[in-house]
Amino acid sequence: MTVSRSQRWKQVIIATSSLVFFSFTTPAMADFDPSEHSGARLLVDELSDKDIPRRWLEDALRGAEYQQGVLEAMEGAVERRLRWDEYRAIFLTPERIQSGVGFIEAHRQAFERAEAEFGVPPEVIAAIIGVETSYGRFTGDHRVLDSLATLAFHHPQRGGFFRGELAAFLDITYEQNVDPGSLKGSYAGAMGYPQFIPTSYRAYAVDFDADGIRDLWTNPVDAIGSVGNYFAQHGWQADEPVYQEAKGPAAPPHDIEFNRTAKPYREVAELAEKGIRPEVGIDAAQEVIPLALEIDETNWRYRFGHDNFYVITRYNHSHLYAMAVTELAESIRDSLALQVVPLIPNTAVENKETSL
Repeated sequence: MTVSRSQRWKQVIIATSSLVFFSFTTPAMADFDPSEHSGARLLVDELSDKDIPRRWLEDALRGAEYQQGVLEAMEGAVERRLRWDEYRAIFLTPERIQSGVGFIEAHRQAFERAEAEFGVPPEVIAAIIGVETSYGRFTGDHRVLDSLATLAFHHPQRGGFFRGELAAFLDITYEQNVDPGSLKGSYAGAMGYPQFIPTSYRAYAVDFDADGIRDLWTNPVDAIGSVGNYFAQHGWQADEPVYQEAKGPAAPPHDIEFNRTAKPYREVAELAEKGIRPEVGIDAAQEVIPLALEIDETNWRYRFGHDNFYVITRYNHSHLYAMAVTELAESIRDSLALQVVPLIPNTAVENKETSL
């Protein structure tokens, strides 16, 4: 078969593209020994100037292993778009609600103190931890050191971001005298009960049981206080609502941008002109986040998000995530009030409140 000039060039382009992709996914070296890996060596230079011993850093990075699966997981992280009813069904289960009640009861003092100090209700803190790790049961099975080193030096778009996370991780583990190779988390390097990334860990983790260690990996009390602190630092308003119900047309108007994970940005009066009105009276000049939640093929639910809804999206920039956390919190709160759900001990954690 005769191959035309254009076909030959197409074959060359495809082959070249394959080589470029292969060079990204299969590094020449499968480790990060600073004596041979220039990126690791530069990171050691940077962190050793901040009083972390060079030998410790070199040993840590020498122990990191390249993980192709981490890059593949990042590539596949964008899943198909879920409707609200599909997303909600993942997290609003009787078991997760029941376990949330048990988690609060097991650590009642810590939750009460977190609410007093940070203004965040127990059910909201519990819902975050419930959505993230099912109250500490599933915190990830990837070595954090491997994940962050792989992403820092081999992710094509976000390498710089993950390099900062790797630096923060090494800083935290050295400060807390923890073997960096011993810790596991998500494929993206999120850690512990609340799945903090290292920069969030460094900025918002608190030693809530006053034992001298900020431990989000094994200590639920520190995790409870740290989630409360995270929300407080991002502007949580105590005793204020997260959202309110609204009514609207059969389908969302196309000239309104719904579900932006931004601070409230549309006035109630403007939305009313489009047929979207709150079920309970609200100041027409107040700005809200217009939410349109698809509950099946032809039906939508409307809500107005307030400042506290925006704060939840600082934890995860998804309006569906924030809504799932909110409804899980409501269900946990209602079950606590009614005390109709049997309390099941959370066997994955130990109650470490004896020092309170």
